[in-house]
Amino acid sequence: MLPDSVDTTLELLARADYVADRSLATVVYLALRMGRPLFLEGEAGVGKTEVAKVLAQGLDTRLVRLQCYEGLDVSSALYEWDYSRQMLEIRLAEASGVKSRQAIANELFSERFLLRRPLMQAIDFGDLPAPVLLIDELDRADEPFEAFLLEVLSDFQVSVPELGVFKAPTPPIVVLTSNRTREIHDAVKRRCLYHWIDYPEAERELEILRRKAPAAAQTLARQVVAFVQRLRTLELFKNPGIAESIEWCNAIVALDRSELDAPTADATLGALLKYQDDMARVRGAEAARILAELPAAMA
Repeated sequence: MLPDSVDTTLELLARADYVADRSLATVVYLALRMGRPLFLEGEAGVGKTEVAKVLAQGLDTRLVRLQCYEGLDVSSALYEWDYSRQMLEIRLAEASGVKSRQAIANELFSERFLLRRPLMQAIDFGDLPAPVLLIDELDRADEPFEAFLLEVLSDFQVSVPELGVFKAPTPPIVVLTSNRTREIHDAVKRRCLYHWIDYPEAERELEILRRKAPAAAQTLARQVVAFVQRLRTLELFKNPGIAESIEWCNAIVALDRSELDAPTADATLGALLKYQDDMARVRGAEAARILAELPAAMA
C-alpha cells in the first residue's frame, strides 16, 4: 500500500534503514501519489540508488534495474529476439514438413521468442504488482537513448513493430538517477519530479551510521562522521559519499578498533578515498591535523 502522507513516507523509508530528510520524503510521496517518475541527481554515493531499493522493499514489490552505460541500446534495455531458439524452431518446422514461410515467420516473431529486458519487464508485468523501475546513472547513457525513454516516461508504453504496443496496466514506480557527469535533456526532466540529494548534515549521517554500521562504537561513529564532514570541505578530486563513510566505519570495526587514531586512519583510507591524489593529500600530516581538530568539532 502506498503511503498516504509525507510522514508515512518517512516511516516507510526508515523501516528499510534509509534516513531521509523531509524534503526528499516529500518528493518521494508526491511521485508516488501523482504517478510521476522521480529524477534524483547528486554526487555519487549520496543514496540515490538506495531510494529505489528501499521503495521496492517497503512496498513489497519487485525492483527492476536498468544500469545505464555508454553504448546502451534499445535491444539491451527493452527486448531482443531469442535467435538461437528461433533457429531451432525453423529446423523443427522444416523437419516436420511445414512449408508456409508466413506461418513460420508469424510464429518466430511471437511473444514466445521475446526476451524481455528491464524496460519491458517494468511495463508488461501482467497481474503482478507494479514494480519499481530503477534507471540508474542515466548520465552514462548516450543522448539518443534519452529520446527513446520519452515514450516510456510519459505514457508508460513501448512499441514492438512485430507485436504492437505494450502499455503498463498501471504506471510502474520509476526512479531515475544521475551523477551529473553531463546534463540530462530538459524533455526527460519535464516528465519527472526532480530532487537534488546533497551530502547529509552531521546529525543525519551519524544516524545513518548507527543503522548501517551498528557494530561501531558510538565514539568511533562520531569520529568518522566528523572526519568525513571535514574532508568534504577540502575540495578533493572525489569527496567521500555516505557509502564510503559506512565502508570506512565497517573497515575500522573489522580491525577491532573502537576509536579512530592516526595510524588506523592512514591504513584504512582506501575504504574512504578512491583516488591516489586524494589519498596522498590526506594521508599523514593532514589526517593527523583533522584528527586533532575532532574533539572541538564533536563538542
